[in-house]
Amino acid sequence: MKKIENNFVVTGFVGKDAEIRHFTTASVARFPLAISRQEKNGEGTNRVSALMNMEAWRKNENTGSFDQLTKGTLLTVEGYFKPEEWADQGGVKHNRIVMVAVKFYPAVEKEEAPTEPKKKKGKK
Repeated sequence: MKKIENNFVVTGFVGKDAEIRHFTTASVARFPLAISRQEKNGEGTNRVSALMNMEAWRKNENTGSFDQLTKGTLLTVEGYFKPEEWADQGGVKHNRIVMVAVKFYPAVEKEEAPTEPKKKKGKK
């Protein structure tokens, strides 16, 4: 059976300060990451944005990296997708995909390239 890679790398802005919960040996930080991209819309472009919910787990002695998870911080996040399933009190089954951040670090900001006018193709 082929091994399926289950990972992602995404860059965006932290949408709000992380909510951090501490447990006996580990802590979890949950935070939204605002991502966007430009789509062509006829002659112009349109920016499409979305919030992606992330969670990061660290042993309690390694939670210093959580200090970066403040609103407005531009981060690159590397991680994997974790499927979760559960049944509510009524027995209805639910599922979701959690994006688990394994690494996150300050992103390198890239300058947006100026758009050049399209060259007309002509016969020589």
